[in-house]
Amino acid sequence: ASVRKSPKPLVSAVNGVAAGVGVSLALASDLVVAAESAYFLLAFRRIGLVPDGGATWMLPKLVGKARAMELMLLGEKLPAKTAAEWGLINKFVPDAEVMDAAMQYARALAEGPSSLGLTRNLVWESLNNSWHEQLEAEAYAQGIAARSEDAREGIMAFVQKRPAQFKGR
Repeated sequence: ASVRKSPKPLVSAVNGVAAGVGVSLALASDLVVAAESAYFLLAFRRIGLVPDGGATWMLPKLVGKARAMELMLLGEKLPAKTAAEWGLINKFVPDAEVMDAAMQYARALAEGPSSLGLTRNLVWESLNNSWHEQLEAEAYAQGIAARSEDAREGIMAFVQKRPAQFKGR
């Protein structure tokens, strides 16, 4: 639950196999980069257990019921390329570049405004909210964001036609 409610966006780098709850941990991240040779595996059927770590909640929402059932009931490997094509991860890169690619995402997020954390939480909340609830959540988050130092800096930078220098506050 603390991963899902993080005030900061989360990046995962998958290098090799993400199996079982490792799949759930990767998917709980906001941005996921996988090595070309990486794959995802929910092989609980082989040990008589059920998927955990939120997999049964996340997968159907991310890839649809049919693909989620296939992954969980058949327990076959899902290559990184296919995971990217299905929209399960953001991208796959050559094995030697996976950490650099993940760090590029992390740096971009770290240099961004504090509102990124609010945005990531709004997206996660949207998976359960009605349209009306989501509009209310956005309005509430916008009020928080609008009072931040980063919003003041972002607006001033826009008016002055210069890049914003965010501080995460």
